Amino acid sequence: MRYQGPVDPGQRSEINRDVEPVYEGEFAAVRVGPIAVSPPVVLAPMAGVTNAPFRRLCRGFGAALYVSEMITARGLVEGHAKTRKLAGFAPDETPRSLQLYGTDPHYTAEAVRRLVGEGAVDHLDLNFGCPVRKVTRRGGGAAIPLKRALLRNIVRAAVHAAGAVPVTIKFRIGIDDDHPTFLETGRIAEGEGCAAVALHARTAAQLYDGEARWSAIRELADAVDTIPVFGNGDVWEAWDAVRLLRETGCDGVVVGRGCLGRPWLFRDLARVFSGREPEPPPNLGEVIDVMRDHARLLAEWFGESYGLRSFRKHAGWYTKGFRGSASLRVRLVSVSSLDELERTLEGLDRHEPFPRSALRVSRGKSAGTQTVALPPGYLDDLEDPTPPPAEAEALLSGG
Repeated sequence: MRYQGPVDPGQRSEINRDVEPVYEGEFAAVRVGPIAVSPPVVLAPMAGVTNAPFRRLCRGFGAALYVSEMITARGLVEGHAKTRKLAGFAPDETPRSLQLYGTDPHYTAEAVRRLVGEGAVDHLDLNFGCPVRKVTRRGGGAAIPLKRALLRNIVRAAVHAAGAVPVTIKFRIGIDDDHPTFLETGRIAEGEGCAAVALHARTAAQLYDGEARWSAIRELADAVDTIPVFGNGDVWEAWDAVRLLRETGCDGVVVGRGCLGRPWLFRDLARVFSGREPEPPPNLGEVIDVMRDHARLLAEWFGESYGLRSFRKHAGWYTKGFRGSASLRVRLVSVSSLDELERTLEGLDRHEPFPRSALRVSRGKSAGTQTVALPPGYLDDLEDPTPPPAEAEALLSGG
């Protein structure tokens, strides 16, 4: 029998109209080392987004594991102040989950030892999915899984240095359709003692274009059977996560762009995984209240000037799809204080309903594809364990 909750098709997009409610006990909590992830939902690390204020906002709505912005191993070891700030957690934040990007086993291990030795983290995620051209053309990011020995050495170094702190890795299908690496990457992670793996079901050549290929997540879930597999890609509304788990047999979902301007998605996810329908989408007044909270948290964390500059992109995501949102965004992208934000939001119709057409509207990284750039001769020896040059460890995110 169903756990509870009638279907309300008025709160669903057409693609999810016929998704059945969740059975009681259908989806269990996922263990990532000692951490129980319940519901089985992870906030994806996103540069300039998943800082401590945004993680706190999502945690308030019900996210289970909230991963920080990516930091570089080399930047941490060399004591860069910006890297340290990006690695910051609120005093009451738990579990403290951080994404680390390293291209050299030595620097990766040293960074992990420092983080663990300081008691700074409860979970570490390694990024092997960055598709940015200036990173891959130096042999970093999504290019690393092509070099199996190098990948294995980086993962092994991190897991050994982490001790009891669980290490997970996130990666893509491959650099392009001709060079899929996700199955071997998953097996390496499993063999080297990772606590879980997460697949963004696109290639680096796809960037964020088109539909995520959930069939690859199913293949990975079939190939990796001793640790949890998380699927990432195209979870725009809560029912997408249910479909993803049912269609692929993976253990949990990673939510990225779907929560941009929609942090209440985590509340919806918590409800559907407990067998209930999501609450009705918020009207404009409720969205405005969330915007105010988010802006205030950013101002408290970074200072009002920088915090409000950081908020501008979120303001566009929050209002996308509402009536007159284009002209409103023009005003919002110039706000520089909480008072100015209040004045900009004055006079809006708080009762305006959430536009159903905006349930799946794309936000965040823009569409488009690329030809992935690699160093000359990079494919000649895929067993070469030599780390790429330091420039491959630019402080960029993606994946």
